[in-house]
Amino acid sequence: MKNTKLWVNSLLDFFYPRYCVACNQLLLSNEQEICLACNYELPRTNFHTQNENEVEKLFWGKVKLQFASSFLFYTKGNITQRIIHNFKYQGRKELGYLLGKQYGNELVGFIKDVDFIIPIPLHKKKQKKRGFNQSEYFGKGLSESLKIPMYTNLLTRNIYTETQTKRSRIDRWQNVESIFEVCEKKKIAGKHILLVDDIVTTGSTLESAALTLQKEPEVRVSILTLGVAVI
Repeated sequence: MKNTKLWVNSLLDFFYPRYCVACNQLLLSNEQEICLACNYELPRTNFHTQNENEVEKLFWGKVKLQFASSFLFYTKGNITQRIIHNFKYQGRKELGYLLGKQYGNELVGFIKDVDFIIPIPLHKKKQKKRGFNQSEYFGKGLSESLKIPMYTNLLTRNIYTETQTKRSRIDRWQNVESIFEVCEKKKIAGKHILLVDDIVTTGSTLESAALTLQKEPEVRVSILTLGVAVI
């Protein structure tokens, strides 16, 4: 059975060759989306092993968090940008899931006492245009590795906002202030929630979502993102 599967995969690779999203080289039969060489070169932050890391500092004095970290450094032109561009804008949903699963494996033992995961929601208009919520697919991978359930119906985004790109810190905050709403307040009361998103730059979107959740009694929040923008 295993040999048959390998044979079928080899045949598919011959007729439908797969390429690494980072370097555009042919993938081997045992590689998924990103080749082993590029995977090794991923600019990992290792923030989950550091107290007072740079992601945590983004939220100091703004929102109380239990834990905050990002998987990869994101800079213009680097491998992370190419990967996330393929993920968000080329419909490569499986990339988010695979990277979430990989990061989740590295986080085992560091993430503790979390009740469930909530991905940052998109407005219905934006999700319809894109076809999917990228944070949800990243969250699915984390959920599988960390054995933590994920819910997508507990937090909604009721106000459509334009892209945060090229906005100042103040503009970013004004763009996302009061845009989220909790749907099932009783379900989140007293819980430790892991908020996940694709990229954190100034943290304004995550800050708004966390503050919205923390309006409910005794809610604790932690944050994970796929990438952290280096400004």
